[in-house]
Amino acid sequence: MSKVIVITGSTKGIGYGLAEEFLKRGCSVVVSGRKQDVLDQTLSKLSATYKDNVAGCLCDVTKLEDHERLFAFAKEKFGRVDVWINNAGVAHQQRNLWELSNEVVETVVKSNVLGSLYGTRTAYNGMMAQGGGWIYNFEGFGSNGNVREGITLYGMTKAAIAFMGKSFAAELKGSPVKTGLIQPGMVITDMVVGQYSDPQEFAKVKPIFNIIASRLEDVVPAIAEKILSNETNGARIDLLPRWKVMLRFLSAPFVKRNVFD
Repeated sequence: MSKVIVITGSTKGIGYGLAEEFLKRGCSVVVSGRKQDVLDQTLSKLSATYKDNVAGCLCDVTKLEDHERLFAFAKEKFGRVDVWINNAGVAHQQRNLWELSNEVVETVVKSNVLGSLYGTRTAYNGMMAQGGGWIYNFEGFGSNGNVREGITLYGMTKAAIAFMGKSFAAELKGSPVKTGLIQPGMVITDMVVGQYSDPQEFAKVKPIFNIIASRLEDVVPAIAEKILSNETNGARIDLLPRWKVMLRFLSAPFVKRNVFD
């Protein structure tokens, strides 16, 4: 039986890529986003190939009621929710913590932390009522303890996600609901590139990106496959472990990568 997948923030970037990958594998997918016109465009594009296997629902992840509506929509449309992926999140321009506006701080924390928390709680309640399911949360830079100037706020939110994912997995022992974490590594998306408003700043980091970053199309198939095959509660899907980072740096003088072409 094909699985039903719900992905928050799936009108672009990794979320959209995952939606397409799951559809290719015969799953039914509910995509979501905050803007109706963008959601309509996404549905039109995916429906052209996958027809009745895809549906869409508006969801502002900073609002608990939107998560609840999304779960109810998916269950009404496809009968159940097998996998819920908290993918939606935002970054910010690389700035010192004191240089960020209060509006940016609030938006990043609400989207990344409350969004994943609300999604996790909503999916858990819905999945317990149906007899089980899987909940995945996305890590990011900062979740493994690394630090870098300019992204203190973003890194803090991802560190929170990592803790929640591990602790939640411990709470789920013996439960029919399971959870996991996804660490995609650095993936070239609009969110990542958008952190650099100054072309000169971006030019400085571009050589590093070409060493350690990955293209979207190289990452999402692996994530989708690992999610569908995973049977371990608390599993961490890590697409760029430390040994792979070191290998890329060591091979950089001999293997020229260009992730922007």
